[in-house]
Amino acid sequence: MSSSDPKPGPKPGPWPPAPDSSPMPPSTWAKRTGFRPKFSGETTPSRSGQLSSPASARATPSATHPDLEAGHQPPLRPSPPPVSAVEPDKKDKNDKPPQPLPQPPTAAAPVKRRRDSDGGRSNAPTDGANDPVRRPNRIEETVEVLPQSMDDDLVARNLRMNYGLRDTPGLVPIGFYGLQHYLSMLGSLILVPLVIVPAMGGSHEDIANVVSTVLFVCGITTLLHTSFGSRLPLIQGPSFVFLAPALAIINSPEFQGLNGNNNFKHIMRELQGAIIIGSAFQAVLGYSGLMSLILRLINPVVVAPTIAAVGLSFYSYGFPLVGKCLEIGVVQILLVVIFALYLRKISILSHRVFLIYAVPLSLAITWAAAFLLTEAGAYTYKGCDPNVPVSNVVSTHCRKYMTRMKYCRVDTSHALRSAPWFRFPYPLQWGVPIFTWKMSLVMCVVSIIASVDSVGSYHAASLLVASSPPTPGVVSRAIGLEGFTSLLAGLWGTGTGSTTLTENVHTIAVTKMGSRRVVELGACVLVVLSLVGKVGGFIASIPQVMVASLLCFMWAMFTALGLSNLRYSEAGSSRNIIIVGLSLFFSLSVPAYFQQYGISPNSNLSVPSYYQPYIVASHGPFKSQYKGVNYVMNTLLSMNMVIAFIMAVVLDNTVPGSRQERGVYVWSDGETVTREPALAKDYELPFRVGRFFRWVKWVGI
Repeated sequence: MSSSDPKPGPKPGPWPPAPDSSPMPPSTWAKRTGFRPKFSGETTPSRSGQLSSPASARATPSATHPDLEAGHQPPLRPSPPPVSAVEPDKKDKNDKPPQPLPQPPTAAAPVKRRRDSDGGRSNAPTDGANDPVRRPNRIEETVEVLPQSMDDDLVARNLRMNYGLRDTPGLVPIGFYGLQHYLSMLGSLILVPLVIVPAMGGSHEDIANVVSTVLFVCGITTLLHTSFGSRLPLIQGPSFVFLAPALAIINSPEFQGLNGNNNFKHIMRELQGAIIIGSAFQAVLGYSGLMSLILRLINPVVVAPTIAAVGLSFYSYGFPLVGKCLEIGVVQILLVVIFALYLRKISILSHRVFLIYAVPLSLAITWAAAFLLTEAGAYTYKGCDPNVPVSNVVSTHCRKYMTRMKYCRVDTSHALRSAPWFRFPYPLQWGVPIFTWKMSLVMCVVSIIASVDSVGSYHAASLLVASSPPTPGVVSRAIGLEGFTSLLAGLWGTGTGSTTLTENVHTIAVTKMGSRRVVELGACVLVVLSLVGKVGGFIASIPQVMVASLLCFMWAMFTALGLSNLRYSEAGSSRNIIIVGLSLFFSLSVPAYFQQYGISPNSNLSVPSYYQPYIVASHGPFKSQYKGVNYVMNTLLSMNMVIAFIMAVVLDNTVPGSRQERGVYVWSDGETVTREPALAKDYELPFRVGRFFRWVKWVGI
């Protein structure tokens, strides 16, 4: 061969060529430089705030999404036919037939996954040169199906809602779904006044009046919120966030000397004054636009432990009160668990009856059983006089037995019999509010945590029913209106503030009803029912053991709904695990230190054991020459949700982490509003009210 012949080139390697063994650039570098990996399946937060998967995983739900309720996955899609490297109508200069690309390994052949950091040899496949082909990192693997840890009721974009946010179904569907929506949230609407009024020394008639007031205020505030707030189908009501500070104020040392009806009215006026000041602070926080700045600090890793701590903080109240009558309380808990879990898949007329109506069904059955036992003579007083107060009973046997009968019998309350048929709740019905700066300051801090709870509910509900998440201006507007509606609750005297109920998200996901018209009609029904005094009397006659049993379930649900916010972040990240773990642990441990400080084992406290966590203001470790400062510090630091919020917001905003890892909430912006007219229609104010406030950019779209 002559020397002019070209030298033979290097032997071609395997096709397709193996990827470069250099590691993936860090996500922070990728965010900063705009680098986008072409073949990685890295999931990134979408504009709606959820994690988006590659296009291959975003096909039709019926074809790719697993049926989590049925417990199986759909069959895998057939692989596409092999594609030639050269088009059939084009040939190279040597007229060689095109060579097909080698096929990837089939999905049927399982690949044993092994971490490279295990220290053992890798089982990765090798190419022709016996060189191992580097397996992609975890962030490069293509997501094929949704994570199995997500519950099907909470996978937002994969739900088929029966009606959307702006849909207006007929009168019959609106009435049916409205009744269903409010019955499913019955526990959240009525249980809070059944706890705080007896703690204030109120009678059964007082409980009936407060319940009627709560129903009235819930209806009015819900109508205001769906019209001029976030405009999402979210029910406003007495949230559990306000329950702990209300119990702390009720058990303040200065109220221990009061008794009877005077005690109830005086404490209620003190609560009204604190709620009004805290609500005004929340309204300023929203309407001034400061909430738009605070939104930068509020993310799922902050919301999850804060809301979970609210539910966990009442563990000392739940089952200790159920134990007063175990045969009734345990049956109530078992029924609600069976309905909500074991029978949740049973559908009647395409509705999951047992899952939606778990609380009212279990309450009705247990109440009927307790009534039959009472009428059959199972709970007789056995020679003890029920008309004598327990504190005046000399016999130890009668004192213990009469206390048990008080919780087991269903005829100890005469609220239904004494309640009037018509009663109109009016402002200042308990008297002029009393304003105390130390209690008002406590409520101002609690209003911030209530806003954090509402922000998480706005984001989760918008992913279910709206076209896009709201803008920061809409969130600020909604928080400002919640402050105004809580102020109305303080004027009417409900005992707690009014805020978005966290259980809304679960109810919307289960009922698949996202129309705001349904919620508005239900709110009108609540207003009408609040005018019927017998309704409040009927609810006030629920035995206290059944109330405690339902609260055990409701607080557990509240905790789980709080932790479910982690689905928007990387829940498996060690950073998030440590932050959430530290926040939850110290939210239980630090308040326990404050609650147990200065109490000897043999001390005789004047309050029941389930109220002891709320009397810390009288014996807390924070002691200075200013009694008001001592009250504020001891009360705030003894609340689980305050400690969880402080820990989470500090750690999440100081520990380094990518936006994807943290699950930073992605809200809509002005460009999105211009590009998507549906977004403006979802959140714009009705009756063209918004055009008068276009200059207020921080509380609008």
